[in-house]
Amino acid sequence: MQREEFVGIDVAKAHLDVAFKDETGCTRYANDDAGISKLVEDLKSREVALVVLEATGGYQRQVLSELLAVGLPGVAVNPRQVRLRKGAGEA
Repeated sequence: MQREEFVGIDVAKAHLDVAFKDETGCTRYANDDAGISKLVEDLKSREVALVVLEATGGYQRQVLSELLAVGLPGVAVNPRQVRLRKGAGEA
């Protein structure tokens, strides 16, 4: 059984930088139809607990819609309001 993964996506007009909680670095996808399709396929092959996207002037809408359409759990958050407490998310 794979461990569930938490995914963070930094959203920009041209690209999506995707990071996994327990991995260093990130993977960049184009923020267009082809890039989003590739991202969705890559995430479907993993055991994803939650995908958190930065709400960035509407640039997150298409990718969030595509994630939800295939049953992947996703949420867009306002980066000005999100704070990670020390120890949060640790098992």
